[in-house]
Amino acid sequence: MSRDAGQAFPLYITAVAALLFLALAFFVVGRAGAAKNATQTAADAAALAAAQDFRDQLRTGFLAATSGPGGDWAGWLAGRGADRDRACRAAAAYAEANGAQPAITCEEGDAPGSFHVSVTSARTVGASVVPGTEDRHATATAEAVVAPRCVPRAADGRTLSCDEQTVVVDPRRPEAVVTAADLFTVRLTE
Repeated sequence: MSRDAGQAFPLYITAVAALLFLALAFFVVGRAGAAKNATQTAADAAALAAAQDFRDQLRTGFLAATSGPGGDWAGWLAGRGADRDRACRAAAAYAEANGAQPAITCEEGDAPGSFHVSVTSARTVGASVVPGTEDRHATATAEAVVAPRCVPRAADGRTLSCDEQTVVVDPRRPEAVVTAADLFTVRLTE
């Protein structure tokens, strides 16, 4: 009977080692999930930053076009005329500030005024018991779109219908400020 008493110890050690390995593997999966979530946050922030910069440019161009004769206010109000490259530079700055690599992909999305952004995490998942994680980076994509909220009610573009409310644009009256959010909406689509 004394010969059987020592045989449980190797099984106990094997079971504890297996459980420890499994716990470490779950820890790696958790770290990978956290890296993916952080990278998705960076992608969302970058796409929104691009769209908001684009929206701000549209507002500025629209107000400039309505203040003088012959301006293409209708194009600005429809979402045309802003600098997409400038908006993508804003996206890159936000992605980097949120832990992504500074080299991101910022492309025109499916809809006009939309931005499709792909980012890669600046940090790796890290070394672990799972081989190959030490040089793996998380990736994520997001898409944001700028959509007009207003349609013209007058031929000069100064009286608009924005979400069924009348908005009067008068560049000569600083108290009658029309914000970019009054004219355009920004939202994530992906």
